[in-house]
Amino acid sequence: MDVIDEWTGRTACALQAALRMSNERFANHLGIGVRTVAAWHENPATVPQSETQQILDTAYERATASVHRRFALLSRPAVPAQALRVAIAVVRRDDMVLLVCRRGDDALSWQFPAGMVKPGRSPAVVAVEETAAETGVRCTVRQHLGSRVHPVTGVVADYQLAEYLMGEAENRDPLENAEVAWVPIKQLSRFIPEQTIYPPILEALA
Repeated sequence: MDVIDEWTGRTACALQAALRMSNERFANHLGIGVRTVAAWHENPATVPQSETQQILDTAYERATASVHRRFALLSRPAVPAQALRVAIAVVRRDDMVLLVCRRGDDALSWQFPAGMVKPGRSPAVVAVEETAAETGVRCTVRQHLGSRVHPVTGVVADYQLAEYLMGEAENRDPLENAEVAWVPIKQLSRFIPEQTIYPPILEALA
């Protein structure tokens, strides 16, 4: 059985849920007013007075082992969901930039190589690895260009400016991509509409 250092509205409500009681039953069980229980639901951060702390201690200590197990699960701090993040590699080779032609639901679209960033992974490393996996091109990241919520996809896009090292560009992921190509930087807007390109990319390639 865990020891509760300090009860809050959130943990008190977790005990109520573990006991499977309504507000009225829980209030009667503790010998307090229903409005107090309702206030805990409205403001989970509230800290009950010392007398109420003791009442909650007693209710918890007298509960069954199954209630203790449910309470342990219900009272765990919520883990915030991580926003979907992708690492995007802007790979430059002299006056050319590397693009892949993605297969979409309705049409093809030219994009920079990119890959999903899992929790704990470095976007720079993912950018390099995904570029090699998709195109066969080896590169090294030279500059982090910034991040934004992508205006079309809504995911967090992390942009890495990379320099070509070696390898011939080829389509190594034919299920996802239709083509891979080195495109002249001056003609980039013919492949990707300029208004959708992250401005720091245009500045870095200028």
